[in-house]
Amino acid sequence: MMTDPNSSNHLVDFHEFYYEEFNDTDFSNFTFVPDEKTIPCSSITMASAVNISFSVFYVFIFLLAIPGNVIVGWVIGSNRRLLSASDVYLFNLMLADTLLALILPFSAVNVIHGWVFGNVACKLVSLVKEVNFYTSILFLVCISVDRYMVIVRAMESQKAQRRLCSGVACGLVWVLGLVLSLPSFYNEAFFDKRMFNQTICAERFETDHADEWRLATRIMRHVLGFALPLVVMLSCYSVTVVRLLRTRCFQKQRAMKVIVAVVVAFLVCWTPFHVSTIIDTILRAKVVQFGCTMRTSVEVAMFATQNLGLLHCCVNPVLYAFVGEKFRRRFLQLLHRKGVLERFSLSKSSKSSSLTSEVPSSFL
Repeated sequence: MMTDPNSSNHLVDFHEFYYEEFNDTDFSNFTFVPDEKTIPCSSITMASAVNISFSVFYVFIFLLAIPGNVIVGWVIGSNRRLLSASDVYLFNLMLADTLLALILPFSAVNVIHGWVFGNVACKLVSLVKEVNFYTSILFLVCISVDRYMVIVRAMESQKAQRRLCSGVACGLVWVLGLVLSLPSFYNEAFFDKRMFNQTICAERFETDHADEWRLATRIMRHVLGFALPLVVMLSCYSVTVVRLLRTRCFQKQRAMKVIVAVVVAFLVCWTPFHVSTIIDTILRAKVVQFGCTMRTSVEVAMFATQNLGLLHCCVNPVLYAFVGEKFRRRFLQLLHRKGVLERFSLSKSSKSSSLTSEVPSSFL
């Protein structure tokens, strides 16, 4: 409160203020309760043991994802002449997951010591996260459309044309993912004394338009990065599964098994994060009234579900290994060629080759 320095009667406390302003009204019997909705919420602080646990978690995903995705890339790219359009999309999905895994060591250090890598690294790491966010689901959309064209529209015979289209589609997906991720350059490394008392890497919009920019980028992520692709995927797979059940084509059903598992794994890993982020967007848009308890709950949910989403970058290799029979056969065949598996007999190898050619639509 500001006072007039030339005045001889300075206000001692708020009771004197109320006394002067409200004509000697006695406020001694009144209890003033602050409105929780008007008080800034305090930041979430986690114990050092929790931070260390998350750091170990990031390192574990990194150590599991890098070799796993390298093996997937090796198996898929081992025979380029037999690659289907779906294989091309899965290979690019592997590249996106590998890029996400490569930035996990930055997160492991950040969760303990704050952001210590500078402003340029902050922007680049944020860009990689956003690019993976968009390209992963877009490649899954491409796979769903390709399976629809092959099984429902009977375009299996046009393999060369589909491969050419898949190469063009992958290029467009990477360009589109990069363009949609440009708002990540608003992320900066700065010292946040008010909330975290350390250097952080986070969005930093202009103060006058921060809410508008954040709401616009959030809506773009919800619509283009989740809702619209999800509608396309569910529509394509619904029609495709119905056609497979009608025709009872068991070979194509086996070819669909891994792809459906990949899509389900993606939805399990990332849907909770999208839901919690949508709730956070609704709160930021002030569509509903909320207090600090709800605000804190949403922030905890976003942090937890984001870590669940990061787990996705190491899930696909595990799915290929346990669900994809042809992937296992092809992997063992490659190990035999390199002399790693000496006991892997030539008879088994030839049998594997014949089985691999049963369904030429996909190695997986």
